[in-house]
Amino acid sequence: MRAVRVHEPGGSDALRVEDVDIPAPGEGELVIRVAAAGVNFIDAYHRSGAYPRQTPFTLGVEAAGTVEAVGDGVAEFSVGDRVATADAVGSYADLALVAADRAVPVPEAVDLETAAAALLQGLTAHYLTGGTYRLGKDDRVLIHAAAGGVGLLLVQMAKLRGATVYGTVSSAEKETLAREAGADEVIRYTEADFGDEIAELTGGEGLDVVYDGVGSATFDRGLECLRPRGMMVLFGQSSGPVEPVDPQRLNAGGSLFLTRPKLGDYTAERAELLARADELFGWLESSQLTVKVSERHPLDRAAQAHDRLEGRQTVGKALLVP
Repeated sequence: MRAVRVHEPGGSDALRVEDVDIPAPGEGELVIRVAAAGVNFIDAYHRSGAYPRQTPFTLGVEAAGTVEAVGDGVAEFSVGDRVATADAVGSYADLALVAADRAVPVPEAVDLETAAAALLQGLTAHYLTGGTYRLGKDDRVLIHAAAGGVGLLLVQMAKLRGATVYGTVSSAEKETLAREAGADEVIRYTEADFGDEIAELTGGEGLDVVYDGVGSATFDRGLECLRPRGMMVLFGQSSGPVEPVDPQRLNAGGSLFLTRPKLGDYTAERAELLARADELFGWLESSQLTVKVSERHPLDRAAQAHDRLEGRQTVGKALLVP
């Protein structure tokens, strides 16, 4: 089968499409035939070595497809079942190995490309808005990169939970997408200082929470946008890692909270994973939530997909379709 492999960490040119052996499921594992694989920043972090992995490896963690083979001890799934996962062992491939307890069933009303596009970023948006900080109707939030894959889902889920949503984007096209997703106000950070805009929009009161997946370029100013006892939720670093923070800054800002969460800690128990996935897919089935798939690439264009993602040229979700 074909797979996108990394032999040494580096830029997008480190990605190679190679023929590799077809995986065999061990105990508690599934092999799925990949209908689509999500392209995510975590893949770029693995490729670059920012999140080190033992090389060589097949890239990718998110996929949806059909079960091709079932290992011993698996009772929940059978060959032919439609499943999705955000924990594949190499989803940039024709076939991927998955621990059965990290796979979720995909409802018939949700097509596999939508499932692949929605799962990792949808679960992320779900735990951020309903776990890390439980949004309610009186909350005011700032979402950076509001027209990105996670951003558009965060906007929609924040509105579903009743919050007032401010978003930052870089262009008129992205502003339109963020507004269509439900953002109450959108700030083009290329044309205005988002901190000044937030101060005006909130009458100087500040925000309850900032969702920051951008990192170094936005973190410091974002802290200044929070009300006393507000929360900075730093969940990514697309512009680079944040420098070490003196805890006294949180004191000076008004007893602020800072957290650096990750999806694995909010889906560690299978019951929690299934509950989050069920609500996510339920919102998709009822059209309360939509996922924008903006790009589909074959495996041999994985490098171009990474270049576009890291260059902030994508809107919504990019997929690899073997």
